[in-house]
Amino acid sequence: MSDKAENASNPLDLVKWIIVIALLGGLVYAYSAYEEISVLYRALAAVGIVVVSLGIAATTQKGSDFFIFAKDARTEVRKVIWPSRSEANRMTLIILLATAVVGIMLYFIDMILVWVIGLITNIGV
Repeated sequence: MSDKAENASNPLDLVKWIIVIALLGGLVYAYSAYEEISVLYRALAAVGIVVVSLGIAATTQKGSDFFIFAKDARTEVRKVIWPSRSEANRMTLIILLATAVVGIMLYFIDMILVWVIGLITNIGV
């Protein structure tokens, strides 16, 4: 890809991102600064500011690219063939059993190595 294709964004995108960051930063400050106001009203204001911030961010090139990516990802997730409950349970049990067997094998290998090294060095553990 050429540099021109990657940098083909609107010059106002930087201004929009600064506004988004300022809105969210102001939200964090205001939420803690106005503790005397009801949590319900602060939460509603927070949701409103986040929605406005997302709306502004969506109008930028990176924001629209993200929403296209999210839409495509959702489409791909719908194409996945998910296992049934019995298949998921069976695979979980197989993994647990294999993990236990490997753990026991490593324990015995470790005990044998400790025993062999103890015989070679005459150090009892």
